[in-house]
Amino acid sequence: MTPLTHLAEAAGQKSAEVTDWAGRIGWVAGLLLFIAFVYWLMRQGWKWRGSLQSGLPPLPEVPETPGGAEPARPAVLSMSGRYHGSTTAGQWLDRIVAHGLGVRSRAELTLTDAGISVVRPGANDFLIPAHALREARLDKGIAGKVLTEGGLLVVTWAHGDTLLDSGFRADRAAEHAAWVEALNNLNTASTTEGIAR
Repeated sequence: MTPLTHLAEAAGQKSAEVTDWAGRIGWVAGLLLFIAFVYWLMRQGWKWRGSLQSGLPPLPEVPETPGGAEPARPAVLSMSGRYHGSTTAGQWLDRIVAHGLGVRSRAELTLTDAGISVVRPGANDFLIPAHALREARLDKGIAGKVLTEGGLLVVTWAHGDTLLDSGFRADRAAEHAAWVEALNNLNTASTTEGIAR
């Protein structure tokens, strides 16, 4: 091949296209705006759900710690783990968001004769009073969190006129069975006591 042929071929070939940066930046900006819009819609939906649930009374407060106004009650059981949320009882996708119940967080649970103290760093602490407890069971899912069968401790309790399911997962899932037994025994004892009166 002669040098003239090389030059003729080189002249005939198209040069590589230059990247259209303005177009790419436009697409990226559009995508970011779309993501921001979807996030805004989700946030509005969360606020709307909270306003629909505004009829729920404030959460019962955790009893005072030692040195406070009330003496500490002896713990029956305690557990470290995660709080995964609350739903309307029996409707595992109907998330409750009012009063911070929709916020997932670490949790320290303590069962006393007063009920279950739920202490959550970075979120509202609350008490599930003993008289409000209805049942406890092992389940696999609650409002956007699905685990293996029996991987979730679900506590059903009455809050105002509403029955709630609250989902917890211990750091050591083997602890769940003891909690189910203790809570169901506590519920049976309080029901029997109420009938005896």
